[in-house]
Amino acid sequence: MKIRERGVDIGRLPIGEKNCITDVEGVKVGHVTLDGPLPDGGWTATGVTAILPHPGNLFREKLAAASYVINGFGKTTGLVQLDELGQLESPIMLTNTFSVPAVTEGTLRWMLKRTPEIGDTTGTLNIVTGECNDGRLNSIRALAVRPEHALQAIRSASDAACPEGAVGAGKGMICFGYKGGIGSSSRLIAFEEGKAYTIGCLVLSNFGQREDFASGRYIQPGADYTSDAPEPADGSIMIVLATDAPLDSRQLKRVAKRAGAGLARIGSHYSNGSGDIVIAFSTARKIPHESEARTELAESIRDSHPVMNLLFQAAAEVTEEAILNSLSQAVATKGRNGLTVGPMPFR
Repeated sequence: MKIRERGVDIGRLPIGEKNCITDVEGVKVGHVTLDGPLPDGGWTATGVTAILPHPGNLFREKLAAASYVINGFGKTTGLVQLDELGQLESPIMLTNTFSVPAVTEGTLRWMLKRTPEIGDTTGTLNIVTGECNDGRLNSIRALAVRPEHALQAIRSASDAACPEGAVGAGKGMICFGYKGGIGSSSRLIAFEEGKAYTIGCLVLSNFGQREDFASGRYIQPGADYTSDAPEPADGSIMIVLATDAPLDSRQLKRVAKRAGAGLARIGSHYSNGSGDIVIAFSTARKIPHESEARTELAESIRDSHPVMNLLFQAAAEVTEEAILNSLSQAVATKGRNGLTVGPMPFR
């Protein structure tokens, strides 16, 4: 169950209907989960998560986007160009560390099939893929994730409330010594009577020592706050923010920075070996790949308008709640070397 179903409310802003990143109209999420023994005695506990920012052709209709690296101990594709041009032109894909190349290839093949002009009569394509290391539960050296799994995740994407916890890329992730993985949340920011912007967040949580968890008030009274999981390496988190508010890439980077506030509230201090990376995009305007125009006009919220502060607040709140949802929705998960990691003992 989500953390709110346990009686825990995070922040002050109202949540969306699904309390999920898919509350942002047009956004879809799909998962492929791999789970089971390998012939050599290892275990697969991993997967792929796909975030489709809008239902059209992302190369032909790009979105304003930005990334923010809180701590750069991570392996990604596509962020250099994304920040240089301020545009997103592919699904955002999440997986384990060693599977970034395979998932990038699968996503590329999907985009090439839908868009025959890429690399022929027009430019090449910038695929965005991020990761966390699930190697304590998953036999990561087996390279179980293949390009076809990326295709399956994309094709399964839905605008329903997305599954959370030990699913997709989150299958083998561990957070604060307990089962982590996929979590999501959303907020509404009113700007006129009866009208509101939506901001949604999806996280892949895989970080933190048990003693770092700053929300001990959520734990069952008298619960043994221990886990059979080995003490983790520094760990990582991928944070994806989506909004329908009209923001340009510079403003999206400002919003992305505020995700760090939500991460810190949970107890992270962005440790040396932690890959803490935020990707943010706006669905408010589609940017055509082809245009004869010399100039273009784009609407964006004034930085000094009170709505901007509410967007900053919302970014912190959805990140904090999405992380808690990744823990609250998780289930006990078996992995390699006979290790099983259980869920956090919430109230």
